[in-house]
Amino acid sequence: MSNTPKTPPKPDPETPTKPAPSRSAGRKSVQVSAKPQELMTDEVSLARAWTAQVITLFPDAFPGLLGTSLTGKALKDGIWQLQTTDLRRFGEGRHRNVDDTPAGGGAGMVLRADVVGNAIAATRRRAKGRMPLIYLSPRGLPFTQAMAQQFAAQDGVTLLCGRFEGVDERVLEHFEVIEVSMGDYVLTGGELPAMTLIDACVRLLPGVLGNADSAVEESHSNGLLEHPQYTRPAEWEGRSIPAVLTSGDHKKVAEWRREQSEKLTQDRRPDLWQKHEDS
Repeated sequence: MSNTPKTPPKPDPETPTKPAPSRSAGRKSVQVSAKPQELMTDEVSLARAWTAQVITLFPDAFPGLLGTSLTGKALKDGIWQLQTTDLRRFGEGRHRNVDDTPAGGGAGMVLRADVVGNAIAATRRRAKGRMPLIYLSPRGLPFTQAMAQQFAAQDGVTLLCGRFEGVDERVLEHFEVIEVSMGDYVLTGGELPAMTLIDACVRLLPGVLGNADSAVEESHSNGLLEHPQYTRPAEWEGRSIPAVLTSGDHKKVAEWRREQSEKLTQDRRPDLWQKHEDS
């Protein structure tokens, strides 16, 4: 009898191997995928975190500033999570084209319906709970603090960042996309508006702001602009802090702040003041 140890048989290359089972630890849910690495998105998701899904041609632009300060800390702490979908990997042909000339002629290019549609479908398969699908567009509904509060109260958002002349209208109709505008101006793409929307929502999540009252007293939370703010030194360049703020009389302080908010809103945003009066 030979004492030479037996060499284990090599696996048959034609025999498919089963993917490893899913594992979970705490809040993290890890899915092992057999997809090629270039087609993989972040496979680690936090079960109870507010989720921002972003479909973009520039996934490397995220998290950007969202990875700093309070939003960055909240991201690290798992209060919210970011999932990006690279639109380019759904492109057509060898060069993965994502756009084409507008039907009927005209300047610029339009993001293709099939490309964007496939990207949305793939992204939405990972969405959990209530997550509205939003297209950042200058023709959309104006973004407001009330809208940020509404989105923050849900499980997250799926954001579509446009480029060029926009997105094929059929995609927006098919997926019943909500169009949201960050203002009456045009940018080169939806990435910066997407970051703005995410920031506005994340800071409203429990545990993000050090003082929860900050989100209650700031501009637009009650339909008015915020009152002026002061801190040390007590006097600067010949200007003193209003005496009422150092009086210790909390009732008078609240009244002063309310008066200042109303005056600023009337002077600077008569449209907001009219809505406030009507309500």
